[in-house]
Amino acid sequence: MDFTLTEEQVMTRDAARDFAQAELLPGVIERDEKQEFPAEQVRKMGALGFLGMMVSPDYGGSGLDTVSYALAMEEISKIDASASVVMSVNNSLVCWGLEHYGTEEQKQKYLTRLAKGEIIGAFCLSEPEAGSDATSQKTSAIDKGDHYLLNGTKNWITNGGTADVYLVIAQTDAGKKHRGINALIVEKGMRGFEVGPKEQKMGIRGSDTHSLNFNDVKVPKENRIGEDGFGFKFAMRTLAGGRIGIASQALGIASGAYELAKKYSKVRKAFGTEICNHQAIAFKLADMHTQIEAARYLVLKAAWDKDNGNDYDLSGAMAKVYASQVAMDTSVEAVQIHGGNGYVKEYHVERLMRDAKITQIYEGTSEIQKIVISRSILED
Repeated sequence: MDFTLTEEQVMTRDAARDFAQAELLPGVIERDEKQEFPAEQVRKMGALGFLGMMVSPDYGGSGLDTVSYALAMEEISKIDASASVVMSVNNSLVCWGLEHYGTEEQKQKYLTRLAKGEIIGAFCLSEPEAGSDATSQKTSAIDKGDHYLLNGTKNWITNGGTADVYLVIAQTDAGKKHRGINALIVEKGMRGFEVGPKEQKMGIRGSDTHSLNFNDVKVPKENRIGEDGFGFKFAMRTLAGGRIGIASQALGIASGAYELAKKYSKVRKAFGTEICNHQAIAFKLADMHTQIEAARYLVLKAAWDKDNGNDYDLSGAMAKVYASQVAMDTSVEAVQIHGGNGYVKEYHVERLMRDAKITQIYEGTSEIQKIVISRSILED
């Protein structure tokens, strides 16, 4: 077994770390408080290649591997999970899906600009009654010959108000159930497409989350991704890679909380000595470090599987379910180690605790990941 990172992977990780410290840390508390989308920071992420990391240079991307992407996601997420979820959706769900399943015309028209960060994308699957049960799509895309007529509502869409390109999953033939679902590229500004109010969230408050409404939106036939009825498979294959991105985000939140807690424990004194010298605190740090290392290797294994053409459904699900639990456990303990200061915004850990929870919910809840895992191991 070789756990050594390549020179390119190390450089990518360090570049993401430097960017997070220099560009994301200043103002992160204020953006969270005001629920302000990090527009300027996202623009700079695009200029540095962080929004199209795995896209081929032929389409404006950085041409990096999934391990590099996971390392960068961790570093960005240590500081600002609202920024990292923009990065995750644009990379894992939008760019990856278009590059692997889109037509050459679609790639030239949309992917090149998305990979460069000139525009950002959104992935639209969830509905009021179709979250974990992705087959229950109520949004309809009726075939009208040269176009589809799109009607319905999508909920909890990341980048909902700031995206320019939306990959929308919709039902064309209900009689075929999941085999009648299509994936369509919808552009902001199409007649009948409306963005609903921004969601008021507990965590990742800088992320731009909206519901979307489609009222007789005419989507050209050439904007369909893949063959007729490919939409459900497209969504599932895309989300499988998305789990690695969110697992990396959870790992970053956990790592960020741990690093803050360890630093604080070395300066905060109680009973005549730094609190890190008390076994109660030292053992908390030991557990946090161990769990984070275990999560990190699960994440990197899933990324390595993807890079090497292995089936990564199981490893991705394990990485996400475990890393998200570690993010919750570690951030809660980080608040505890900070004591009263942990409940105060300026120490950052309360924000990380709030941000951690969503990693157990979006892009497949922890319960769904356990279904994926159990089915996989019971098939052996």
